[in-house]
Amino acid sequence: MLNRKGRRWGADACVVGFSGGGVGAEFGDPLRERMVVPSLKLQDLIEEIRGAKTQAQEREVIQKECAHIRASFRDGDPVHRHRQLAKLLYVHMLGYPAHFGQMECLKLIASSRFTDKRVGYLGAMLLLDERHDAHLLITNSIKNDLSQGIQPVQGLALCTLSTMGSAEMCRDLAPEVEKLLLQPSPYVRKKAILTAVHMIRKVPELSSVFLPPCAQLLHERHHGKAVGPPILCFRSMDRRIENRMGTPAHRRRVVHTHRHTRNRLSCPWPPPFTSPTLTPGILLGTITLITELCERSPAALRHFRKVVPQLVHILRTLVTMGYSTEHSISGVSDPFLQVQILRLLRILGRNHEESSETMNDLLAQVATNTDTSRNAGNAVLFETVLTIMDIRSAAGLRVLAVNILGRFLLNSDRNIRYVALTSLLRLVQSDHSAVQRHRPTVVECLRETDASLSRRALELSLALVNSSNVRAMMQELQAFLESCPPDLRADCASGILLAAERFAPTKRWHIDTILHVLTTAGTHVRDDAVANLTQLIGGAQELHAYSVRRLYNALAEDISQQPLVQVAAWCIGEYGDLLLAGNCEEIEPLQVDEEEVLALLEKVLQSHMSLPATRGYALTALMKLSTRLCGDNNRIRQVVSIYGSCLDVELQQRAVEYDTLFRKYDHMRAAILEKMPLVERDGPQADEEAKESKEAAQLSEAAPVPTEPQASQLLDLLDLLDGASGDVQHPPHLDPSPGGALVHLLDLPCVPPPPAPIPDLKVFEREGVQLNLSFIRPPENPALLLITITATNFSEGDVTHFICQAAVPKSLQLQLQAPSGNTVPARGGLPITQLFRILNPNKAPLRLKLRLTYDHFHQSVQEIFEVNNLPVESWQ
Repeated sequence: MLNRKGRRWGADACVVGFSGGGVGAEFGDPLRERMVVPSLKLQDLIEEIRGAKTQAQEREVIQKECAHIRASFRDGDPVHRHRQLAKLLYVHMLGYPAHFGQMECLKLIASSRFTDKRVGYLGAMLLLDERHDAHLLITNSIKNDLSQGIQPVQGLALCTLSTMGSAEMCRDLAPEVEKLLLQPSPYVRKKAILTAVHMIRKVPELSSVFLPPCAQLLHERHHGKAVGPPILCFRSMDRRIENRMGTPAHRRRVVHTHRHTRNRLSCPWPPPFTSPTLTPGILLGTITLITELCERSPAALRHFRKVVPQLVHILRTLVTMGYSTEHSISGVSDPFLQVQILRLLRILGRNHEESSETMNDLLAQVATNTDTSRNAGNAVLFETVLTIMDIRSAAGLRVLAVNILGRFLLNSDRNIRYVALTSLLRLVQSDHSAVQRHRPTVVECLRETDASLSRRALELSLALVNSSNVRAMMQELQAFLESCPPDLRADCASGILLAAERFAPTKRWHIDTILHVLTTAGTHVRDDAVANLTQLIGGAQELHAYSVRRLYNALAEDISQQPLVQVAAWCIGEYGDLLLAGNCEEIEPLQVDEEEVLALLEKVLQSHMSLPATRGYALTALMKLSTRLCGDNNRIRQVVSIYGSCLDVELQQRAVEYDTLFRKYDHMRAAILEKMPLVERDGPQADEEAKESKEAAQLSEAAPVPTEPQASQLLDLLDLLDGASGDVQHPPHLDPSPGGALVHLLDLPCVPPPPAPIPDLKVFEREGVQLNLSFIRPPENPALLLITITATNFSEGDVTHFICQAAVPKSLQLQLQAPSGNTVPARGGLPITQLFRILNPNKAPLRLKLRLTYDHFHQSVQEIFEVNNLPVESWQ
């Protein structure tokens, strides 16, 4: 409603939110109205910006209003400063620059009016951070406000400090926050606790400051206390606060009716002296603060292990006290507090037998009594499972935890199923038999339409494969391979190949499995699949005929799968005579003549789908068939001569050499193109065999060494070649030195002894993070030094965003290889390795300068140091 002069009357003059400046704020004298630069109100500015049809119109409105705001700041209008800053904050939230309002935030914070302080603190949280030096200027203002007894002002200061407080501010204001932790007001205590959590994260050294109050805060019994509804409007609350702050009360109070009070309760506002709602969170904040202390301070961890019985009692009370309308969510009593207590118990019980024993019965009670029909109960159960698996719990309790995750797999919510699959994947190594019971359910999850669920189910299924279920699991995985999404096909094929290589019951089953993978997803298999299969076929002599017939049939059906074509061409070239013989009893008889085999290989050579490497396999197969076929080789010679002018250099060189073999060295062709000898395999089985041979060699070294000279033993071996069975007359002792007669007699080259290994070197250690260097100098290139950087983490927190950079003197050349990752898991997890290649042709003294950057315990760490104590063997 407007009066005769166009001004607002009644409730319209009481503007809610940032647009208001108190009752009567718009009734100034005409002289001051003429001096103030006319500008829009916050509500009118929002309407005009939303009404802009184009981005150019929006920019024009904002630029014009920002000009008015700057002019108002220059004029130094203290009455309307908070209104202008409120509009500037809205502009800032739209993404436009608002840095020129930073100093105005400091002025408003230093003001004695609550209205100014409220907007000033909000602006400080939005416009200031650690990158701006101006944030340190509000330290004294926050300290003064924390020392006052006005709770809303203390709440504003604590919120700002917990949002943008830097390490310097936290160190300066820690004593004031410590005093507020034991204030009688729950509102101030809750905000002080959250501010202490922020301080611990910023400055872990402050743990000793907040350690004593936590023990007293842990005895908090109530979650909150309700009081009656307020009878004053929020604007009169501002006036009441300002009266207590010592400002003159020159405006009348406005008492609202019940209708106005009910309408105002929906508006956002800082709580008054006595909050009209519940004040929950003191105990929850205390548990959060203790968790932060235990994660960052070993002394705090030892201190709070004494309160495990008290935490167990609190959690048991929450579980058994039943339904409460004040604290329950979906029938679960305060699930947020339960989850936080379970996380704290997990930290306190880790690697501690006594604490784990104290909480075992409680965890079993929570796991069996929690309702799983709602999401809140599932969250509590999931945290219970993580706690059981992380502490030293009983075997039966761990089985119960795995069964809970198995029930999660049957839940209709995809998020819960994803969490269950991820957790079971973490437990499959430690509790393999318990997870194995849920294998059918895990296999069912392979058919999920959600790609993330299918990927987790695939990883868990591959981890469940062992020697007893390999046949059944491979059938399921091969069926999944035929219908899985393209982005999962490579992972599935690689997993099947690795599992088959590790747990294959027979060689024939192994060959069939690899052939099925190559036929189904040949283009998605690993690069070493061709070499592994050729080695496997070459080592199974009894399956040569079976393999070549299976591969010939597969090649005749499809020549698009390049790995399959390469293996088939190699096998046909090696065992083409067995293919033509037709004496394989394990499969149906197959009558193949020479012309069909040659035509199929020529088809591979001429196909536009064949890669240059595939054509090389086919050309070599044709060349080898020239010695295994009984017919005329003119057709093969013509094909080889055609590819002598191929554009591909590798294929052209191979064809020219083969043509030369036909023309000039035809008498040697049969001997040169003999079957390939058996090649030693690289893989898990080969690693186990190498390990066994190494152990046998160590046992042989530990055995007593015979006293007979080595020369006599060598002569005994030489005599065996002559077939003499009589007594051997041993010559006198020969000099075993490199220049002795034995070396001249055998005409053996003098092999120098291998160089001594270079010892490893530890160059860095901080808060459980270690950096070790290992050195290798290849004998064929002594000027080259290979340095392997190994980063390990024995702390309780993961190291993320790990980057290691190095520099050497100008006389050396340095090449940095890509690291194996950028995250070092906690508690001695998989380390990060990185290779440095240093070329030192002049054998100059080696000096290394390293720079490490990483995030640890929510802090950024950067270390620059020089390594001068490198072993002399690394550069001389």
